[in-house]
Parts: sequence; C-alpha cells; structure tokens
Amino acid sequence: MGAELTLADLMPTIVGIALSPLPVAAVILMLFTDRARSNSLMFVIGWLGGLLVAGGLLMVLGGDSMGSDADPSTTSLLIKSAFGLLLLIVAVKQWRGRPSADEEPQMPKWMESISGFSAVQALGIAALLSGVNPKNLALNALGVVTIQQAGLSSSGAWTAFLIFVALSSLTVILPVAYFFIAGKKAEDALDNLKTWLIANNTAVMAVLFLVFGVKLLSDGIAGLIA
Repeated sequence: MGAELTLADLMPTIVGIALSPLPVAAVILMLFTDRARSNSLMFVIGWLGGLLVAGGLLMVLGGDSMGSDADPSTTSLLIKSAFGLLLLIVAVKQWRGRPSADEEPQMPKWMESISGFSAVQALGIAALLSGVNPKNLALNALGVVTIQQAGLSSSGAWTAFLIFVALSSLTVILPVAYFFIAGKKAEDALDNLKTWLIANNTAVMAVLFLVFGVKLLSDGIAGLIA
C-alpha cells in the first residue's frame, strides 16, 4: 500500500470494524433460511457497499484538508474528536443496556424476522449496519483519515481504501464462503458462533466503543491543543 502507509497503520480500525457481532450473527442466521444463498450474498454486497459509500464520500470530500501524519489538519482532528465522543456516549448506553447474568440475551426485532427477508431487505440492512452504524462510521472515517494523511498518490490512496474495506469485511464474508464450500457440514460450527455472538454482543460492543472512543477523543484533543 505504499512506503508511507503500512497495514499496521490501518489494523486497529480494520479490527474494530470487523469485530461487529450482530452483523456476523445476522448473516449466519440468513444461512439457515430458505433463501440462504441469495440473501447472504446480498448481505455481503450491502455490507461492502455501505463501507464503500460512507468512506468513499469522505475520501472525495476530505482530499488535502486532512493534512499529513506529521501535521494533521484541524479538520481531521475535529473528526477524530467528534467520533470519539460519539463512541463514548454509545459505549455507556451499551453497557447500561447489557443483560444481567441470569437474563437471556434478546435478538433485535429485525433479526427475528430474518427468515422472511427478501434479497433487497438483506442488502439494505447490511448497508445500514456497515455504513451508518456509529462504530463503523467512526472507524471508517478514521481509516480514511489515516490513508489520506499518508501522502499517497490518488490511485494509491484509493487502492489502500479498497484493501481497507475488504479486510474490514472478512468476518462477514468468511462465514458465507465457509457455508458455500462446506454446505451442511458448516451448520453446527456456524450455529455455535451465532449463539455466542448474540449472547456477548452488548459486552463486546461496549468495550470496543470505549477503547476506540478514548483513543479517538484523546488523539483529537491532544492534536487540537498542541
């Protein structure tokens, strides 16, 4: 991705987007429905599309206004601070809403109706989860800022962005690929993974929101007052 940008620079944001329990659980649920193949493929396309559109807009609108690694712009620092604060607010909300030890975790209402989803609905919900979800929106923006501050050529920056999106989507893509390859043999493993993700979604998301919120807010404020 160029001498001025390494995979390690983007890895925290890639991991943050990839660790999205509910979307992974949702696509696994689709693999147990009558429209498993069509809906799961549309979900993957929608997920990729949401990340591409949200990040692509910032790539176009940001341009040179993001500055560089050595001299980040006020715009990029404000973006980091705003998304950091947003993630901290959501972290508190997630933690307060987590189920107690003796309470059975409940799936969101939309997940309960997945068996009746059309391909268009699968595409749409995936795009919303990847492109509008606060965590993914913030981390997608941070990934774009990191890419634009690396000083790459236009083609190099867009190549890096596409790689970033692809790697961030592996946790959604791999269960579908596993199902297509292994068929019925994949069902037990995927069902166990889905159950764990639903049970631990709130706690996982609260911790992720907290960690990345603190990182973004501290980096943004430190840059603004420097």
